[in-house]
Amino acid sequence: MTRSMMIAGCAVAALLPTGALAQMMPGMKMDMPMPAKPKPKRAVPAPVHQHDASPVHTPAAAPGTSPLPPSASPAQAGAQSRAAENHAQHAPTPTSTPSPRPSPAKQAEDAATDPTSEAMPGMAMPPAAPAATGQVDHADHVGHTEHTSHDVAAMPGMTMGPPDGAYAEGSGTARNPGNDGAMRGSHFMAGDWMLMLHGYAWGVYTDQGGPRGENEAFVTSMAMLSAARDYGGARLQLRSMMSLEPAMGAKGYPNLFATGETADGRIQLTDRQHPHDLFMELSARLDVDAGPGSVFVYGGPVAEPAIGPSAFMHRTSATYQPLSPITHHWFDSTHISYGVVTLGYAAPRWQLEASAFRGREPDQFRWNIERPSLDSWSVRATWTPSPAWAVQISHGRLKSPEQLEPDRDEARTTASVQYAQHGVSALLAFSNKHLLPGRTLTAWLAEANWDIDRHHTLFARAEDVANDELFPDRTDPLHDRKFRVGKLEGGYAYRLPFVGPFDLALGGSVGVFAKPSALDAAYGKMPVSFSLFAKVSLGG
Repeated sequence: MTRSMMIAGCAVAALLPTGALAQMMPGMKMDMPMPAKPKPKRAVPAPVHQHDASPVHTPAAAPGTSPLPPSASPAQAGAQSRAAENHAQHAPTPTSTPSPRPSPAKQAEDAATDPTSEAMPGMAMPPAAPAATGQVDHADHVGHTEHTSHDVAAMPGMTMGPPDGAYAEGSGTARNPGNDGAMRGSHFMAGDWMLMLHGYAWGVYTDQGGPRGENEAFVTSMAMLSAARDYGGARLQLRSMMSLEPAMGAKGYPNLFATGETADGRIQLTDRQHPHDLFMELSARLDVDAGPGSVFVYGGPVAEPAIGPSAFMHRTSATYQPLSPITHHWFDSTHISYGVVTLGYAAPRWQLEASAFRGREPDQFRWNIERPSLDSWSVRATWTPSPAWAVQISHGRLKSPEQLEPDRDEARTTASVQYAQHGVSALLAFSNKHLLPGRTLTAWLAEANWDIDRHHTLFARAEDVANDELFPDRTDPLHDRKFRVGKLEGGYAYRLPFVGPFDLALGGSVGVFAKPSALDAAYGKMPVSFSLFAKVSLGG
């Protein structure tokens, strides 16, 4: 495959959302026959499968053909029926400004008092969580996930899971808190397949300050297409994700105190963030029902192994952070791995999984697919006790992750807690990176995103990391010395509708740094960074 062919292919993938607009559900026309309705009648809900391994689950039978299983409680049956009936009543209409959806309790109340509401044929929706749990759908109060929630709700013959929204799908096989909501994007049907389109283009200008800081304007981007289908007791999901970031150049963009990978195969990138590869993910996942959950296998030539929390691009707590974390290579460096196979068991409240994958990080050639291999391993346990929380702990052994240090392996252990409630999404994470042979380097990461209302968002990130790669020149007296540095960055974003299902966010951030005085000559006494951005995204 030539470079020009790959560029063209990625451009087509990035434009896919435009071509799909005519098929989208809210306020759009679809060639989907609807049954005649001579008079309003109450629809009988189809069964909801009690599993949680995929964002899309078993297609429901036609109304009246399959009742809920005998084990379902009357409360579950009533809540499920009310949620299904309520869909027709609360279907969105196009407006110039997004409006928050009613809470699950309000929807259930409205449905109970409205005799004209009727579910779409074959549509089964999970019961809403009891009000006592305090669960609040992220879209209820912020509005910017409106496309996702309503697009999914409009799908005929699909069920959503897990039934009580205990978790949301993150990157790879990772889980996010259920209150973060489904992956944002536009959903539509193609035969028996449910397709999801998601993507963004993010224009940023940053000035990193200090003697080693640079100022630069750049664009980051991502386009994602996934397809899911139910086979009756088994579910298949196919996922592709691409980026045009290689076009920004091999050196990436300025990011003070960030290190990792290389631009030319000889010199390590320092105080810069490398661009993502053209192919960020080409994977598949198959779930087979087993007991209260499912056994699953996931992987592909480009995928993400089971280590660390969900990658920063897929965390709601980092939605409007314009730069990647300086701790990226402590938590997220494996999110593009060439060769991954993961086996696991997914239950409603927990998940156990193990991966074999290629430990080497991507090289400086960003347009191609590198040769997959399975020379490294990892294990991860995730606990989602309620829709507000997701907790994971993981460990892995990475073989030769650094291109410039081929004889050094790495043992990595991570732990993280994520929280999402009432418009606030937050993460606290720790990573211990033991170089083999070599020293141990630890990192802490905390970040939060607060959607005050449907327009205004505040966000912040705090990091503390031990780094020994700040002076790659072997002749420098500070070469290979470990320094503990910190960064605190906060900012604001204003969100508004853009065109069709696309949203626009305008904002900026300011960052300050903490470092030892030994770095003053290189970085200055008090470097300050700032960034301005405009982010166009599909579905929020």
